[in-house]
Amino acid sequence: MELIEDTIELAGRRLTVRRPPDSEALIDERAFEHEEFLPYWAELWPSGLALARAVEMLPLGGARVLELGCGLGLPSFAAAIGGARVLATDWAPDAIALLGENARRNELGLRVEIVDWDEPEPLLREAPWDLVLAADVLYERRNAERLLELLPALSREVLLADPSRPHAQLFLDAAAADWRIETCDDPKRPRVRIHHLISIP
Repeated sequence: MELIEDTIELAGRRLTVRRPPDSEALIDERAFEHEEFLPYWAELWPSGLALARAVEMLPLGGARVLELGCGLGLPSFAAAIGGARVLATDWAPDAIALLGENARRNELGLRVEIVDWDEPEPLLREAPWDLVLAADVLYERRNAERLLELLPALSREVLLADPSRPHAQLFLDAAAADWRIETCDDPKRPRVRIHHLISIP
């Protein structure tokens, strides 16, 4: 596929990230009819950048970090630069293939794996994770419902970035029963908020 290259300063490193120039050109009508699959992974979303900026400030040396719905994987890159042992996951094979290539080109050590949240066994086998990351994954109601079930089995701590999508508030309202939630706005990206979830003992 034709790719363009972005240069991003992250965690004291200058990274080159290759990605498709037009995500809409990747739409496969048959895949959409089967699972409503859209190539969200191919965009450089503001929430991904915001979460990466938040992650680069954390002391993660040696921590086991999981990213869900990683797309282009900038939060995973920030965690890897910070010394974490990272597994970046997405359900789109093209996303995982390109993420692995971008990680190698930037000499970042992390693992990548195709994982569907309906079949989360690869994630559960390695739980509990020290930290779970997710950026802009609440664009559909079904994603919010799946996360509510999955996150408690994965970790006691989650960082989730979201651009104020409608289903995000539904998720947060339900999650408040089991998680203490601290929220901050991203000053450089209007509407993007970082939610820090810590499980209630």
